[in-house]
Amino acid sequence: MAQLDGEIRRLEAEFNMFFAGRLPRPPWETRTRVAALIKKHDNSFIRNTADRFRFESLQSRYQKFIELCDRQLTNRELGRPMFGAKRPETPAAVAKAPGAPQAPDAAKAPQAPKAPGETVVSFGRDATEDRVKQLYEQLAEAKKQVGEAPVAYDRVAALVKAQVSKFSDEGANVAFKIALKDGKVSLTVKAEKGGGEGGS
Repeated sequence: MAQLDGEIRRLEAEFNMFFAGRLPRPPWETRTRVAALIKKHDNSFIRNTADRFRFESLQSRYQKFIELCDRQLTNRELGRPMFGAKRPETPAAVAKAPGAPQAPDAAKAPQAPKAPGETVVSFGRDATEDRVKQLYEQLAEAKKQVGEAPVAYDRVAALVKAQVSKFSDEGANVAFKIALKDGKVSLTVKAEKGGGEGGS
């Protein structure tokens, strides 16, 4: 169980690095290895109840993560906005992967990411897809700058839709603010009375 847990964590980390542009291709080998471990345990008889429960939890976690990754990969193939779609321009980012060899110029890489500035994107009563994409891309870029994990586009779109629907009855626009708080990127929402759509 400990080995399976470790392999799933490695798979999650490698997929996150791929979506953030730190790996040139998806970690298919790690995924195949984890799938084989899952199948091996699923076909065997686990006598200990606690181990059986832990395996089922790990199996469920793996399936949910794979579904999320497949959805992200599909969005990428369809040309939808993807967090970390660009490949790194230098090998410095790839060198951050666990076990990866250090590039000769890795020491020249910046020691700390540049903090993102504050950004505001406003929505009127209509949350157009272009507006949602603008917010998503700016949020993704801010998270990339501080090295945070990607956020699914569907989650951002659902949040915008819910908040616009909530405040539209009050005749108010909705402003989404992206800012750095306690070293992490935050996305806050507030109503704007009157005025048209704005944003940066």
